[in-house]
Amino acid sequence: MGGLAALAREAGHQVTGCDTGVYPPMSDQLRALGIELVEGYRADQLEQTGFDPDMFVVGNVVSRGRLADGSPKFPLMEEILDRGLAYTSGPQWLAEHVLQGRHVLAVAGTHGKTTTTAMLSWILERAGLQPGFLIGGVPLNFGVSARLGQGPCFVIEADEYDTAFFDKRSKFVHYRPRTAILNNLEFDHADIFDNLAAIERQFHHLIRTVPARGRVVVNAAEASLQRVLAQGCWSEQVLFSQAAPAHEGFSAFGEPHDFEVQRSGQTVARVQWAIGGVHNQLNALAAMAAAEHVGVSAAQAAEALADFHNVKRRMEVRGQVGTGAQAITVYDDFAHHPTAIRTTVDGLRRQVGRARILAVFEPRSNTMKLGAMKSLLPWSLEQTDLAFCHTAGLDWDAAQALAPMGERARVSDKVEALVQQVMASVRPGDHILCMSNGGFGGVHAKLLQALQAHS
Repeated sequence: MGGLAALAREAGHQVTGCDTGVYPPMSDQLRALGIELVEGYRADQLEQTGFDPDMFVVGNVVSRGRLADGSPKFPLMEEILDRGLAYTSGPQWLAEHVLQGRHVLAVAGTHGKTTTTAMLSWILERAGLQPGFLIGGVPLNFGVSARLGQGPCFVIEADEYDTAFFDKRSKFVHYRPRTAILNNLEFDHADIFDNLAAIERQFHHLIRTVPARGRVVVNAAEASLQRVLAQGCWSEQVLFSQAAPAHEGFSAFGEPHDFEVQRSGQTVARVQWAIGGVHNQLNALAAMAAAEHVGVSAAQAAEALADFHNVKRRMEVRGQVGTGAQAITVYDDFAHHPTAIRTTVDGLRRQVGRARILAVFEPRSNTMKLGAMKSLLPWSLEQTDLAFCHTAGLDWDAAQALAPMGERARVSDKVEALVQQVMASVRPGDHILCMSNGGFGGVHAKLLQALQAHS
């Protein structure tokens, strides 16, 4: 929604918005664009905005219902409905005002959407295509999460989450892509999907919107995506995988930071970059396959990826205390699904070797809050040396879920206490990996401040 607001502002509209607990980097970006942020959803905001809105663009956080005291959960939305004011969803507004007539390249998947969208946007930018884009994070190569662009291409992060309280379809069915990436597919969003099959059905709805001359880029190793395709696909299919040259698609051979790219068994490029992790190697292949569809060669794409600087909050180094091998490094990452946590930890483990990794995380997504995947947490944290879990807002026992980790796991319902636990265990040379899809109570700054005080 923040990126959408940025696009509307760039298009010349006067824009304001409201939310609760807006946090960086999006809050900083919006203020820099002159977009007023209002805290909360009070009905009197209609009078306080200073102008009469032509349209209210409603995000999927907004719902109908009442609190225990009988008051509405979202008074502003109730006022909009009572007055009969014009409203729409974010995806619908995008479809009608931004995406119509563009070659849309949509990046879908349970994991890696933001990073892959950023990669693809940068590849097209370096190729001179001046794409528009909407990314669920701030790519360091651009410094903004969204722009309209000057060329025909528009790259969009395509989320399978529902659109709005009045439109329960997945967001991505609105985007009508000519090029669609299906990165991976696991069970997630337990608050709106009953099972994996329900999500697969939504992915097939996306496939149904890709034209015959379009392209669907698919992770060859995902059985769930093969089931999606088996429901029907009427577009060109291009597969990608790691070290599997047999299929007619893109494969990677070598280490994640330096690998050869083959297209249908023939070497077409070599990627050498500073990004780690097998997951990012696969993200790169997906981006290259999509870029090829709009005329960008694999060699051009590889050259662009050499200068790709990732996205804020994706293994972002927030600070170091100390020098050399004794330095303690604090990272920030958006990982919150167990598979994403495991993949992120694996990427850092490959980078730091035998150095200690201290994972500091909070199960904050709706899926994790429901406890749908709590049993997978020990598996996801397998390669960490210590794990510190923030338990505020959970209705399940995190200590019990992490019990298989024994003394390696600690829990606390307060960020400050969690910081104290980390400080009692940290050693010179450690890597502290903070993972959350929220602001995490400023834990990164608090850790760095405490480390500085004890250095």
